[in-house]
Amino acid sequence: MSASSTFPRPGAEPARRGHPSSGPPQFTGKYLSLTTFKRDGTGVATPVWFVAEAGTILVVTGAESHKVRRIHRNPAVTVAECTASGRLRSAPVPARAQTLPCHQAPRARQLMARKYRLDKIVILPVYRAMQTIRHGRRHQTESVVLVITPGP
Repeated sequence: MSASSTFPRPGAEPARRGHPSSGPPQFTGKYLSLTTFKRDGTGVATPVWFVAEAGTILVVTGAESHKVRRIHRNPAVTVAECTASGRLRSAPVPARAQTLPCHQAPRARQLMARKYRLDKIVILPVYRAMQTIRHGRRHQTESVVLVITPGP
């Protein structure tokens, strides 16, 4: 057995929590880096709030967002735990994403409200104010739920 197979590389963080054969990766943090891909193959990473349920990851986002448009073209994505600024905390894991209208996944809103209760009160209004300052007054769009399934 070589030293590299018994000791992890310095600074490397595992994408999976627990034993390697325990199934799909378990994401437990507050932020997830969701990388979607442009037509030319360039990845665009976005830190998002998420909840994990039954082996899938649920993300609520605007229906008109660029990430939703890219997922409609190419459902292949990568996901990794990250900080609020997008700095990765784990190795990216390949996944597939699909969109559902919010009315088809009411559980996602309930789970998000429970997990991010304080954040929605403190952080979300500040974020929305910053978006308005940067991009001007934008009309409220419909929301969709991204259902992300880790694995090739």
